[in-house]
Amino acid sequence: MVYRGSQNYDQDSFFEKYQQLRKRSESANDTLEKPIFFEMLDKASDSILDLGCGNAAFGVELLERGASFYTGLEGSKNMVDEAKKNVASPIENRQAEIIHTTLEDWEYPVEKYDMVVSRLVLHYIEDIHHLFSKVYQALKPSGSFIFSIEHPLMTSAHESLKAGGLKQDWIIDNYFYTGKREHAWLGIQVKKYHRTIEDYFSSMQEAGFVIESLRESKPQLENFSSKETYERRMRIPLFLFLKARKV
Repeated sequence: MVYRGSQNYDQDSFFEKYQQLRKRSESANDTLEKPIFFEMLDKASDSILDLGCGNAAFGVELLERGASFYTGLEGSKNMVDEAKKNVASPIENRQAEIIHTTLEDWEYPVEKYDMVVSRLVLHYIEDIHHLFSKVYQALKPSGSFIFSIEHPLMTSAHESLKAGGLKQDWIIDNYFYTGKREHAWLGIQVKKYHRTIEDYFSSMQEAGFVIESLRESKPQLENFSSKETYERRMRIPLFLFLKARKV
């Protein structure tokens, strides 16, 4: 069976393997994705919407950094349970809510949030045009939208994943043929959607956003204890980041 998005994390074996993966020393999430994402965040955002919040550990960090209201949307029941535990301890004068829903099905409010964030989730969404329009609707004027995704070079290199073990070389193919891609990960078949960088850029513009920043996951040596891992990460970008603003 092929699972999509949040459904993956409700397969108990997959969820356990994913938890172990995130604890691995020098994970790509911690050495590449998280440092860049934090660099891109607005310094002062009062209310924040997190699309695909996972266990909401990021939400706790946002509240500790000064956000007064945090909403996390998450489709996986396993992740929702973890998220509710993580935000259960109140931070003075700050509120958090976790909503069990898919990003496609939620009723987005009008001009409620100062910032919308999403970390490594949107490559699971089929209709990205519709989602970007809903995000634009939910933001207050001048609000920002920041997200990270699996880099389109990676979603067009799934043939390279069949060899197993550490990847030494990547085969980029069918880059301009966009749409559904499937590959084995942590013991199950996972469904993602491949789009080009141009696709993401133009879809955000069509939704009304002004693009402010585009980043790729260029590694910084100070985030690695292993020079070998750093050199391997210098070969190909794993993640793409975009930041845009509602006018």
